[in-house]
Order: sequence, then C-alpha cells, then structure tokens
Amino acid sequence: MSQPEGALAGIRVVDLTRILAGPFCTMLLGDMGAEVIKVESPGGGDAVRGQGVIKDGMSWYFAQFNRNKKSVTLDLYTDEGKARLAELLASADVLVENFRPGVLDNMGFDEARLKELNPELIVGSVNGYGSIGPYVNRPSFDFIAQAMSGFMSLTGEIEGEPMRAAPPIADLIAGLYCAFGVVTAIAARNRTGEGQYVEASLNNSLISLMAFLSAEYFATGKPPARSGNNHAIVAPYGMFKAKDGAIAVAPSNETYAIRFLDAVGLGELMDDERFRTNADRMRNRTELLVIIDAATERETVDHWIETINAAGCPCGRVMTLDEVFDDPQVRATEMVLDVDHGDHGSIRMTGFPVKMSKTPTRIHRPAPDLGQHNNEFFGED
Repeated sequence: MSQPEGALAGIRVVDLTRILAGPFCTMLLGDMGAEVIKVESPGGGDAVRGQGVIKDGMSWYFAQFNRNKKSVTLDLYTDEGKARLAELLASADVLVENFRPGVLDNMGFDEARLKELNPELIVGSVNGYGSIGPYVNRPSFDFIAQAMSGFMSLTGEIEGEPMRAAPPIADLIAGLYCAFGVVTAIAARNRTGEGQYVEASLNNSLISLMAFLSAEYFATGKPPARSGNNHAIVAPYGMFKAKDGAIAVAPSNETYAIRFLDAVGLGELMDDERFRTNADRMRNRTELLVIIDAATERETVDHWIETINAAGCPCGRVMTLDEVFDDPQVRATEMVLDVDHGDHGSIRMTGFPVKMSKTPTRIHRPAPDLGQHNNEFFGED
C-alpha cells in the first residue's frame, strides 16, 4: 500500500537559505510534503555542513534541519547561475531566502523581476529586524535577537545576569512563523491566484512571545523583573525541593493552587490571610515557598510526580536529553527517528511535533549531499 501524500504535495519550494532559521522553515515545508530544492554555493555549500558532530562525512546538525530536501549548486555571482535560478523560480510555488534586506534585489531578483518570472510566486523571507526601520541593514543572529527583543532581560535568576535560552529559540520561532506565513499565503493564492511577500524577523518573532510579560508592561508601564523559576504573576509556581532532587509544578490558577497545596498536605494555607488569593501569595511568595519546600522535602521526586499529577495539578521532573529521548511518552509519539543516509549511515534526529491523520508528515528523503541533484535539474553531475 502506497504512503499517503503530504499536505503540501505538489508544491515546489526554492530554498536559498542557510544556517538555521531559513532551513528550519523549509524543513517544515518539506516535512509536510513540499518538494524543496536547496540552492547552495559550489565548493562548501551551507556552512552548517561543517558544524557540529560529523560522522561518516555528514554533520548530524545539518542532517536534521535539511531532511526532505534536494541540493543543487549554483554560483549566484555569475550570469549562468542567475539564469538557472530564474529557471527554477519560473516553475516554483515558493521562494524562501534569509539574506539581509536588499541582497536579493542586488542579485537582480527584485519584486518586479520575480513577478515577471512568476506572478504566482510566494516569497518567504527570514531576516534579523524586518525590511523597514533604522536597523534594517544590521546583521543579526539568534543571540542578538534574544538580547534585543527583551527575552534575555527576563530570563535568568532573580539576582543574576540576563541569560540566553540554550536552544536557538529566535531562529526556530522565526523559521516557524515564516513557514506558517507561507502556508497561509498558499491558501490565499488558491482563492486569488496571486502570490505575495511573507516576512518573519528574529527580533519580532521573539517579541511576539512575551505573552503576559508584555501585557503586564503595557498595563503598568514598568518592565517586569526576572523571576528565575518562579512565575512572574502566579504563586506558587516553579521548582520545589524533594528528598532526592527537585520537581517542577505549574498551578496556573486558583483551582490548581488548591489541588497542589492539598496534595502536599498544606491545604490549610488557603485559609491563611497571607495566602488566600494569588495577590496575597505574590506579596508573601518568599515565605510561602519556604513552607512548601519544607513539606515537599519529606518525599521523593517520584512520589510527588505521582501524587501531584493524580491530584490534577501539572508536575514533572527536570530531565536531561538522554532521559528525554528514552522517555516512554516521547517514544510513543515517535519524537525520535532513525533515518538511513546511505553511505553516511543511520542518523538519529527529532521527529514531527505536528501529527496529521490524513496527510501525515514523514521522511521521504534524507538530507542531500552537496549538489546531489544537479543532474536532475540541470542535466549534469
């Protein structure tokens, strides 16, 4: 029985991106079934090909974010390379690029030229700050976006320094937003017959994630302070001591707070004037956390995970990646994949977070070697 086609089967994507944000966007489109043609420079290709752990000639970092793609090499500084790119774009549905604003125009592929080549083309762009404004020409990377978006100022211990998140969250969120924008542009084109420009910037993407933190600032005019593992506007909420480690507990409202305190034998605190409401508990949080820690330290992590979850309050352990990828829940939802890369061996990578019943995501090709598909598109090896 043949496998079902992906949701984006029949969509051709020309991918001019490199490093992470753009390749993550096009990986998502490829996972959904699109044909993704990754255009790389001859000789070295995407710099990520040489980064991270390399086994049997393949970077596992590159392999994960460039699965479900084909690779062709073009020198876009030459007339021949530009002519071949124009041929690809004429037959494409989507172009994704992550150059700084203006670079694609300087190559000879400005809005007018792209419309001439393909009026229905959707152009997805991932950049640092957007295509307008005083910072438009500044270079940016994930670390800079974490700093400039306010994200870093709110992350870290209360009395500590601002702290970056370990994963490259700005890159990943911008790539995710760009993929979302491209898919919605495809839906719009199905109605109008016209392509459009889709832009996602690292800085704006992280700003959009400020959630209740930005809401608190807008309401009060005061920038929120770092709260470490405590919640900025809810108490109790955070990390608590157990006999043999720590537990993460998330009582996000009054109902959950009651369930949590009852589960740890402290239900009477809800009758204490210091802790009756969330506002009371926030004012007296330091005292409250000392009381809770004294109670939770009497039992083990396993005991509290079972007890607190059974009471209907979210609770978990802080897991290392070896624990995560061996976890039965993670395994059950197929979030670990082993993908055959031919001469490069089997490469393990994360699976698909989006599950679709009729058009499932899947690996239909491993990450390509540099220029592996030149012959398919240009009639050459």
